[in-house]
Amino acid sequence: MDKQPKQAGAQVSVQIDPKEAEGIYSNLVLLAHSSSEFILDFARMLPGLQRAKVVSRIIMTPQNAQALLKALEARIGSFETQFGKIRSGGEETSTRDIGFKTETP
Repeated sequence: MDKQPKQAGAQVSVQIDPKEAEGIYSNLVLLAHSSSEFILDFARMLPGLQRAKVVSRIIMTPQNAQALLKALEARIGSFETQFGKIRSGGEETSTRDIGFKTETP
């Protein structure tokens, strides 16, 4: 078996099967850590229910968690450059007059 030394910046081929390509919706993440790992529990909270269901658990090394943080920061920066600032909860989401409205007499 030939082993090639890893080179910085080397491309990695990634395979994704159709089931995984569909994705899993999550609107909540619970975070925990120990001295050797970070645990990310991705969950889904449905309106009217008091309980969220964990749909996926990801366990990462601290180094990989930090790399994920940096990658997310870079990707969010690119997104905001292209589409505008992402508004956080409680902020006005749109100044345009669109969507369903209730009429007041």
